[in-house]
Amino acid sequence: MTESAQTAIPAPPPEQLRMIWPPERLDAPPAVTIHPDYELRTFRTSSAEDLNGWYRLMELAGFGVWDEARLAPILARILPNGWFFAEHRETGVLAASAMACHEPRPLHPFGGALNWVCGDPAHRGKGLGMSVCAAVTARLLAAGYENIFLLTDDFRLPAIAIYLRLGYQPLLFAPDMVERWRVVYEQLGRTDYAKVTADDGR
Repeated sequence: MTESAQTAIPAPPPEQLRMIWPPERLDAPPAVTIHPDYELRTFRTSSAEDLNGWYRLMELAGFGVWDEARLAPILARILPNGWFFAEHRETGVLAASAMACHEPRPLHPFGGALNWVCGDPAHRGKGLGMSVCAAVTARLLAAGYENIFLLTDDFRLPAIAIYLRLGYQPLLFAPDMVERWRVVYEQLGRTDYAKVTADDGR
């Protein structure tokens, strides 16, 4: 093995996709509704059931195994009354969740983020992802955030479809984003990708 091969540094993984809430819609929060079989509520701080139910949701959503230590740095950034659950009324099972977080970043100064959207596949098709995401977005807008964003992965097509329906827009912040978003739109069967690049000035 050559010295250069031994010291080669692997390329970093590609950055996640980003979406933003359009600045022209800062005074237009999305409608927040919920399927009649479910209750939309916020996290109960004294509830071990809420924590355990959320850990379960995160694992079902493919985000791995969670515990209090892993949650702690995120919990510190969640807005008051900004952690939303869709709870099945009959069984009390937590079926979907999303968080409104204070998340300043270089591209998003004083930013607020829609974070950690997760759901139980057994409750799919009830619009619960839309409900918790709309609730988070409305909470961030009510808190006065003017730079609202989210991060996601190319393969999370059901979640991206929700974000687009809510009104979030792709942020083409890096050269590879143009083609990656084109592929996402194609996989979603959307025909309006040309508007994305036009709005971005490309």
